[in-house]
Amino acid sequence: MIKPGMFISDRYEIIDKVGSGGMADVYKAKCHRLNRYVAIKILRSEYSNDKSFVAKFRAEAQSVAGLSHPNIVNVYDVGEDNGLYYIVMELVEGITLKKFIERKGRLEVKEAVGIAIQIALGMEAAHDAHIIHRDIKPQNIIISRDGKVKVTDFGIAKAATSNTLTSNAMGSVHYLSPEQARGGYSDERSDIYSLGVTMYEMLCGKVPFAGDNTVSVALLHIQGEAVPVREINPEVPVSVDKIVQKCMQKKPERRYLSASELIADLKRSIANPGGDFVKLASNVVPDSPTISLSADDVRDINKARVGQQSANHGEETHTAPVYQGDTGRKKRQNPKNAVLEDEEDLDSVDSKVEKVLLGVTISFAIILGIVILYLVVRFFGLFGGRDNEQTTTQPSVTTEASSTEPTSEDATDKKDQLVKVESVLKLTKEDAERTLKLISEDFDIIYAPEEYSDEIEIDRVLAQYPEPGTKIASNSTITLTLSAGPEPVALRNVRNLEVNYAKTQLEEEDGLKVRVVYEYSNELEKDRVIRTEPEEGSLMKKGDTVTLIVSDGPSETTTIVPKLTGTGSTEETAKEKLEAQGLYLGEVKREYSAKPEGEVIAQGTSAGESVATGSSVSITVSKGEEPTKENTTEPTQEETTEPPIQEIPVYAGTVTITDNPFTDPADTGEIYLELEQNGEQTMLYNKTLGYSNFPLTLTFNSDDNPAITEGSGTIRMYVNDVLYSDNQWYISFQEQ
Repeated sequence: MIKPGMFISDRYEIIDKVGSGGMADVYKAKCHRLNRYVAIKILRSEYSNDKSFVAKFRAEAQSVAGLSHPNIVNVYDVGEDNGLYYIVMELVEGITLKKFIERKGRLEVKEAVGIAIQIALGMEAAHDAHIIHRDIKPQNIIISRDGKVKVTDFGIAKAATSNTLTSNAMGSVHYLSPEQARGGYSDERSDIYSLGVTMYEMLCGKVPFAGDNTVSVALLHIQGEAVPVREINPEVPVSVDKIVQKCMQKKPERRYLSASELIADLKRSIANPGGDFVKLASNVVPDSPTISLSADDVRDINKARVGQQSANHGEETHTAPVYQGDTGRKKRQNPKNAVLEDEEDLDSVDSKVEKVLLGVTISFAIILGIVILYLVVRFFGLFGGRDNEQTTTQPSVTTEASSTEPTSEDATDKKDQLVKVESVLKLTKEDAERTLKLISEDFDIIYAPEEYSDEIEIDRVLAQYPEPGTKIASNSTITLTLSAGPEPVALRNVRNLEVNYAKTQLEEEDGLKVRVVYEYSNELEKDRVIRTEPEEGSLMKKGDTVTLIVSDGPSETTTIVPKLTGTGSTEETAKEKLEAQGLYLGEVKREYSAKPEGEVIAQGTSAGESVATGSSVSITVSKGEEPTKENTTEPTQEETTEPPIQEIPVYAGTVTITDNPFTDPADTGEIYLELEQNGEQTMLYNKTLGYSNFPLTLTFNSDDNPAITEGSGTIRMYVNDVLYSDNQWYISFQEQ
């Protein structure tokens, strides 16, 4: 079960489900290695154990992985994780063309032509790579937020050089070409037919053929004629109408023979909408007239045919169908007197001819391959014989040129030789360069930016281009990518967590080594994390060691806090009383009050409370009455002596907010940080921030916020006035 928050291959975090297909579901995910959002297509669980489905799913990735075009959705990665087969693709934020048509009813002519051109450009790139999409339809076209059109879902794509005779009609029935509906041979022109249907829907707001079931719709593709676009939408110019008609011709040879031709006419239709430049193939074949036969001719032909079959097959005879001419349409008589249309005859003949041609082509390719293999074996002496006996030991580098000593002409053409690239993966930079230079001294070796890797050690080759085994010119450029080691992560905040839970998070999720040290604490209960060394927010790599300072509870010896307030009580007397009880004086605050100046007016820990020996107790000392303008008199000349300046200490502390409350780089919100110190809450920070502002490191001091005092405190974060989870960050204020 795929759920948000789940990780695939320890790299892709599932964010949300965005769509479903016939074989797979599509999710929005985040790649934590490259810190980007992607779309990940995962084969449904009910199909993952079916070898044929898995093979088809892998074929999808292999067919499109080599394509790189602005109008085709890019494929980044293919893999398998515990039985989950997945393809990682470019995440395109937008809507499908189908939904776009549904919203607008039908599109404006220029808008529809512009979209068709971009679809055709993507098809052109795929066809140039001998890949047929075979499922072009508005549901598989995505329009991004910036208006870019991208073709996606090569779920039933196949290389054109493989067997493309389908056993059943694949793809959505409303957009099938006639040959696909018949289960026949499909090629690039099948995609052009489907694009024609898509253009028809964009311009008319509906598909050309509709029926009660898929069979009736498929038959309409084979036999029916669509209502011309201009009859439904008179605003469509003649040229565009003819382009759609040509794309949707029943016979593939009557359509555009390539996406390039279609693109050229689409562009011309924008500049010359009323032009008569689209040439439609005629349905009449002038050089093949119908031959009219008399009744006697028909009888003579049947007798001769029956006699010939009897001679060939013994007693079994068959009456062969013959053509009986008349002034009307040509018809064919079968033994049951069923009349078949000539179009069906032509379809049957075409299918047989195509199969024969395919068989001949495959046979020729096999024979040609055997001949080439024989010549290669003879030339290089790979098997036994006199040629093999005369060979000498050669370097391990494979070249296309002969291994004999080069002549002066060979030296001139040295740069035109092809050499095979050896693998230098996992080698150090020096060893990799040395290995490649042994293959060719003329290689130009450059380096791409380093990438993080958990598997490859730092400063070793993580990737190379061209890939190992590729044959390239001896003076080519080779690009190496070195590993930067594991990606560093900010140490998470585990303060106040139970030690075993904190240890599990750091070890299993972050890959860190954990050391535990206990110390007494009067603030946190036993087995709760007091702090970490290094402190949270510090950058660490997998395998680094972090120390957890864990509470061992209060110290074993306790004492009673004395009463420190009252008449005659001063900072000095409070200190003496505390020391007498094994305690020490903590923070001293000074505030205006009605009590005499210097008198202790409050204490941090109540009198009579039992605390651990060695604990600190804070106090508040009176500064006397706050001066007002009414009782402030001008000093006389004799009283102008400046009182001694009393230095007020400044306390400062730094905190790093490691969590990012936003998931999308475009998100923003109002961030509010609240400090809790000595049981009191104070606002420290309030500002509108975005995704890129995190991790957030801030420093606060008592000059800017007088409520800050010496000692520790905790910080909570609110996003748009809502508390962000239960996380809190530890901060310590010390005198500067």
